[in-house]
This record gives sequence, C-alpha cells and structure tokens, in this order.
Amino acid sequence: MAQLGGGVPASGAAPPARPGRHRLLPYLLLLPGAAWLVLFFVVPLVQLAAASLYDPTGSLSTGYVLTWAFGNYPEALQAYAPQFARSFGYAGAALVLALLLGYPLAYAIAQKAGRWKNLLLVCVVAPMFTSFLVRTLAWKTILSDNGALVGLLRDVHLLGPDGRLLATPVAVVLGLTYNFLPFLVLPLYASLERLDHRLLEAAGDLYAGPLHAFRTVTLPLSMPGLIAGTLLFFIPATGDYINAELLGTPNEYMIGNVIDSAFLVRLDYPQGAALSFLLMAAILAVVFVYLRKAGTEEVL
Repeated sequence: MAQLGGGVPASGAAPPARPGRHRLLPYLLLLPGAAWLVLFFVVPLVQLAAASLYDPTGSLSTGYVLTWAFGNYPEALQAYAPQFARSFGYAGAALVLALLLGYPLAYAIAQKAGRWKNLLLVCVVAPMFTSFLVRTLAWKTILSDNGALVGLLRDVHLLGPDGRLLATPVAVVLGLTYNFLPFLVLPLYASLERLDHRLLEAAGDLYAGPLHAFRTVTLPLSMPGLIAGTLLFFIPATGDYINAELLGTPNEYMIGNVIDSAFLVRLDYPQGAALSFLLMAAILAVVFVYLRKAGTEEVL
C-alpha cells in the first residue's frame, strides 16, 4: 500500500525527487572544466592583455606601469610586418603541400587500405609519440648539406653543386608540413571513412567520370573533415617558431621567433604581449573569413 489515509506516504517510501536538483546537475558537471578554463586561459589572457599596455620604457629591474599604451600595437606591427607576412606565407605554403599529400593519403586509408587500415593509421600518428624537437632535429639531419637527399638532388641536377636545402624557406615549409600533417589527415580520414559507396556508384550510373564524381560527391561530403583539418593545421603552423629556429636562419624567422625573443631574450614584455595579441587577432580574422567562405561554398 503506497499511501495511508489523507495521502501520507507509507513508511519506507522514497520521497519524490526535487526537480531543482536535476536542473542544476548539468551546471555542476560543467564547474570543473569551467574553473580550469578560467584559471589557465582567461586569467593568463587578461594578464597578457594588461602586459601589452605597459609603459614600453619600463623594464624588469625598474618595473612596468600600466599606462594603457595602445601605441605598442602599431609600433610592434610596423616593426615586424615582414615576420607576420612570412608566418602566414610559410603556413599557407605548408598547408597547400599538406593537402596535396594528406588528402590522397586519408582517402587511401579510408577507402582502399582494407585490413591494413589500422596499421596505416598507426603510421600516421606514430611520429606524435616522440618529441616535437626530436622530429624537427631529425629533419635537420635529413636536409643537411652532406645528407643523402641533398646529394641525390645534386646528382640529378635539381640542385647546383653548392645548392642546399637546410637554412632555406623550403626547409621551414617542409618541417611545418611534416610536423602538423597528422592534424590534417585524421579529420579527413574520419569524414572519408563514412563515405557511402552507393553515392559514387550512383554518380557512375549517371555517367559521371572519376574527376566529376570526386568534385560533386566525394569532396562535398568530406568538407567537414577538410575544414577541421585545415584549421588544426594552419593555426599552430602560423604561430610555430621551432621549425624556423632549427631549419632556417634569421632571414626565415617567423613572428613566433620574434615573440619568443621578446619574452625570453630582450625581456620586452609589452612588445611581446602586443605581438601575441596581434597574431591572435590576425589568425581569428583569417579563420572567420575562411569559415564564412567555406560555409557559403558548402551551401552552394
């Protein structure tokens, strides 16, 4: 008997759940992640914004004063505009090369690899098991003047007798391509692996050639992975400084090298912080335009 007399719950019956608890539960589950983001992202970002507005005449020995020096931004941009342009140029060139390599690779793994699929995926991610520095230093050895690759290119006259790859823009672009290629391949693989073969068969039945079927079926269906992969590749490649440091010379330095030097060598915190925010703003602008354009083309 669930109840006695005037609607009183029987002894031992569970009290009805309070709906307020269920409404608060999702927010309580979000608290640890939100606290982590506030502590390790929002707070450092605010401190970096404040540092970018310090009096540029200050120093670590005399101290910095927050004078709202917005002039730090145009001065930093004017002083290091070539490094900004070089960063986006190298990242863009590396992205094009990565697409030429990564899209066929992701398609082959997703659609043609068969029982070798898992092994090939491991080969794609295996370099990530080692340090970023170790991988870049390995490329320094591969591209060295006395290495087998440069010797082969000289033998086939693609390089002159004194030609070299190391300490050139080519070396930096190759390093960026290699180090960030898995970030492009894996999202592409995830999209291509779900591709329905019946759609390609239907395109063939409608007399569409392989190229036309790729342009009208495969490419549009892989756009989510393509967009995600290009962003995951381009954003860290633009801010990278290790490849230019180890594979290039000061003539190939990117804006990441300048920021690193501002904070750790010259100890010019206002300029380093201003350059960091300018880089973030430029990347956000590029990403916004790219997503708008990609979304428009996907609709069309």
